[in-house]
Amino acid sequence: MGDLLRQYWIPALVASELPESDGPPVRVRLLGEDLVAFRVSTGVVGLVAHSCPHRGASLFFGRNEEEGLRCVYHGWKFDVDGRCTDMPAEPRLASGRALDGTAESNFKHKIRATAYPTMERNGVVWAYMGPRSEPPPLPDLEPNMLPDGEWNVWAGMRECNFVQAFEGDIDTSHLGFLHQGRVPAEAAEPGTFSFYGLNERAPKYAVVDTDYGAMYGAYRPAEAETYYWRIAQYLFPFYTMPPVGVLGQKIVARAWVPMDDEHTMFIMMSPRVRPGMLPPAAGNGRPKWGATIGPVERLEHTSDWYGRFRLAANKRNDYLIDRQAQKEDNYSGIVGIHLQDQAITESMGPIFDRSREHLGTSDGMIIRTRRRLIAAARALREHGATPPGVDDPEVYGVRAGGVILPRTADWQTATEDLRKAFMAHPELSPAIIGNIPGT
Repeated sequence: MGDLLRQYWIPALVASELPESDGPPVRVRLLGEDLVAFRVSTGVVGLVAHSCPHRGASLFFGRNEEEGLRCVYHGWKFDVDGRCTDMPAEPRLASGRALDGTAESNFKHKIRATAYPTMERNGVVWAYMGPRSEPPPLPDLEPNMLPDGEWNVWAGMRECNFVQAFEGDIDTSHLGFLHQGRVPAEAAEPGTFSFYGLNERAPKYAVVDTDYGAMYGAYRPAEAETYYWRIAQYLFPFYTMPPVGVLGQKIVARAWVPMDDEHTMFIMMSPRVRPGMLPPAAGNGRPKWGATIGPVERLEHTSDWYGRFRLAANKRNDYLIDRQAQKEDNYSGIVGIHLQDQAITESMGPIFDRSREHLGTSDGMIIRTRRRLIAAARALREHGATPPGVDDPEVYGVRAGGVILPRTADWQTATEDLRKAFMAHPELSPAIIGNIPGT
């Protein structure tokens, strides 16, 4: 699976983690490798192995100066391509001869640090860790291609395997329980997505393969002769587009980046301004049914390998579960949709033994996605087949969301234009969503 992931550009950092040129380096764990990221004088980001090729000292302690990172042990300096540009302890003279008459050392030209190409776009620093000398293009993910000042990036670390993490995003049936288990249908405004979802918590499913991964449509009754469809996307190798919002309006991509087998960096890319839904607070000070889509509190960064974007509520404090709230008005007792998902996926352990699962019809998208991933990995290993989307950036230009369709409509044909990215649909209104995000 690691070879498969390395075929793609990978979101490695949030650009704000390296706010200044010649600033402090940052430890980055990515695909099981310990790396150091640094922004050089001209603003380009370097990503190199943390161990200096000389004697293994960590380049995290290096001096970031004049277009390179200098190891403080013996002064060896490396540029963003991993080339050694200086070895001050080795013989060097302008004449090309050392004081003892021997030739000046050319040793530095023989040394390279492991380094990976990077690109920066819309607040995300991308890295290519694959085998090609010329990397493929970046994927055409719409929220990562918005005009300057109109994009937003949010990150959080999850302590479990990346597949285990992203499967929660492509599992629509848990919405009516984990996030909305205590919300009665009458709490939602009739004629809205919220009402239809709460009125029927067991949707039916249609799941299909796509050029970029897989897509599902989960449908349930709406008004007479119509269905409410929730359409979501999985995109190789680890992107999801959940079905929250209005199809045709919702612009979001969520990356579930493997730091290693047991840690995942979640990076959400979206427009800067997103419509919020904040129900009024109950008398006890807790939000009625839960105002749960807002930001999640994070701890201050530390400099260790797992010190970035950790949540304040985590497995060490049981995600601040409130058992009294669980009895009264919060199904899980945990506040926040993101935090609820994190608690559940981490509660399985870092890597759950999938042979112990018992999958049902509601797990159709989970089954399809696993098959797609495994098949692509095998095709690469056994036949050298290029995985989906690597050389086709345009296939990532899609959207997800909810829509009302006639019961006789073919859902794929009827939503073809709404699922296309980079298209405006001024006729659509977010009011159709309703006012009940979850508990």
